[in-house]
Amino acid sequence: MKRLLIAAFIATPVLFFAQVKRTNPPALSKPTGYAHVVEVPGPAKMVFIAGQIALDKDGNVVGAGDMKAQAERVFKNLEAALAAGAKFTDVVKMNTYVTDMDKAPAVREVRAKYFGETTPASTLVQVVKLARPEFVLEIEVIAALPNVARAVPTK
Repeated sequence: MKRLLIAAFIATPVLFFAQVKRTNPPALSKPTGYAHVVEVPGPAKMVFIAGQIALDKDGNVVGAGDMKAQAERVFKNLEAALAAGAKFTDVVKMNTYVTDMDKAPAVREVRAKYFGETTPASTLVQVVKLARPEFVLEIEVIAALPNVARAVPTK
């Protein structure tokens, strides 16, 4: 029993601080601004951020009908939502919904400023419309954080 406890104690840091692995298998096309596969080994705290739209903190629409202006606001909103303990490098999945695929390059440009080389698995979809007619973009993300072992008080 003592050996089992020692082995568990030694293995715990490996499990709790496992690295997120991003890969692009050579059998798939080279992605632009995203990763094809993101693996989250071991126990992790998963953070799900609801779809963010171009509203400022007071609920005002930013950049009605303007894809780049909305992308700037949406990524600021994502940054604020992630600030509760995560950052863009922790994002492992991103779903992007646009109303005009021809304007997607504006979203990619803004996304690159926030993600850099650490890109999540990503899906980009054109939709007929979003919640309100002035919205042209919505993005939701999932982040994975290592669980930090917490000491349990003894009685």
